[in-house]
Amino acid sequence: MKLNLKMMILTSMFTALTAVGAFIKIPFGAFLPDITLQIFFVALGAVLLGKYYGALAQVLYILIGLAGFPIFTQGGGIGYFLQPSFGYLIGFVPAAFVIGYISEKFSRKTISVLFICSMAGVLVDYLIGVPYLYFIMSKVLDKSVNILGLTKTGFLVFLPGDILKCIVAAILGAKIIPVLKLASK
Repeated sequence: MKLNLKMMILTSMFTALTAVGAFIKIPFGAFLPDITLQIFFVALGAVLLGKYYGALAQVLYILIGLAGFPIFTQGGGIGYFLQPSFGYLIGFVPAAFVIGYISEKFSRKTISVLFICSMAGVLVDYLIGVPYLYFIMSKVLDKSVNILGLTKTGFLVFLPGDILKCIVAAILGAKIIPVLKLASK
């Protein structure tokens, strides 16, 4: 990973966009929960910046929030790691890495390629977030929960919104990559 000013600025920008995305809530009515745009910026940042800088943007986001800046959906601070949803934030780092890694394997960054890469990253995020949710709920908060119920409430209800975010990230990524000539680095 070669450091350069352009990539450092873009990495910082995607750190900030992920923070802003935590507070942009899109309501989906009575049947689906409101969604935020965090995973959208994780995916878009990873397809544009690649595996290292995309993941770095998310590491910075998490560190800034844990340092006490209220950039997570419910605030910030070191105690945030006890929030049931913190596992999804942890999952942003490997998700961004996976998205960037897979997308770097393709010379043509088509919408379909970038969508598949983004969805792979979203699945990685869920593979970390749902078990973390279960652990905090059952072991720390001592709630009676089952993994199947949490899979529904912590994964399936968010999947339609995340698919839509991945589609938009893929469309934008396919348009922006040729202009910025980033993802081939």
